[in-house]
Amino acid sequence: MKYHVLHIILFSILLISCNQDLILKESLSLSLMETPIGFPSIEHPSDNEFSEARWKLGKELFYDPILSSDGTISCSSCHSQEYAFADNRQFSLGATNLVGTRNSPSLANLAYHPYFTREGGVPTLEMQILVPIQEHNEFNNNIVLIADTLNTLNKYVDLAKEAYDQEVNSFVITRALALFERSLISGQSQYDLEFSYNKTGSMTPKALRGKDLFFSDKTNCSSCHNGFNFTNYSFENNGLATEYADIGRARLTSEDSDIGLFKVPSLRNIEFTSPYMHDGSFLYLMDVIEHYNSGGKEHINKSSKIKPLNLTDTEKEELLEFLHSLTDYTFLNNTIFSNE
Repeated sequence: MKYHVLHIILFSILLISCNQDLILKESLSLSLMETPIGFPSIEHPSDNEFSEARWKLGKELFYDPILSSDGTISCSSCHSQEYAFADNRQFSLGATNLVGTRNSPSLANLAYHPYFTREGGVPTLEMQILVPIQEHNEFNNNIVLIADTLNTLNKYVDLAKEAYDQEVNSFVITRALALFERSLISGQSQYDLEFSYNKTGSMTPKALRGKDLFFSDKTNCSSCHNGFNFTNYSFENNGLATEYADIGRARLTSEDSDIGLFKVPSLRNIEFTSPYMHDGSFLYLMDVIEHYNSGGKEHINKSSKIKPLNLTDTEKEELLEFLHSLTDYTFLNNTIFSNE
């Protein structure tokens, strides 16, 4: 009798576990691509519509160091979920330990970016995938050679067939990776809960005062960092330097007026994306606030929006508290995106 009862209990536990796994699997697509309140719907390219099979392939590739020439780094090496899919180094290490040339930006909400790279020279996320693959200081590889290697592995052959009904090739690799990165949506911060989900009390009084300061004429922060993603995606020179070793958008346009101009980044999860700026020159977020408070350094292309703010120490702390309220811990800890 005891054995019979134990058997029933064990079977019930197994059944519950299986049902939970089934529910999770069935809800995967919805939870992945469900847009937060206040966010526009995500547009997928006609040749890369979302499917769970494509997402799984993209995730496998994202975490696989097989993409790099020496098999030592993956996309996640420079874009860690722990840091909102950015890196905590000034410059990430590439294949054979070569040092990158720019600070790795967060991948959160890439689905909404109108163009890619800090000078905006790449029009689609699918095309952007090729940049780190062929960059000498990053993967230093050839996508055709990568495809040849992946086609020797049954796992990738099967995933590519299920996802795109093709063998592994450059089309499959770029589409799958782009699709996975397009799913990295972040919109559950304290700020979102307070103002989009109407959960009063989600933000501290100090953060609320910082919010008012952020959107005030005194700081003018929201002239560039606006909208649901806290960026207008424009290109600005923020007075970071008097001379630029990295000339920014001028690399693309060859125009002197574009020297030192870089795409305005999103401020979402900025608490966890240190170090800051295209060159990772600021380690702490308060350093960034101090930079803007000073009015920046003089440069012929410096934006007219960058002026001394004359903030008090209290106002600086309030502004910092507001920026911390843009952290989305649900996103940072979502195991769906983790390599498990």
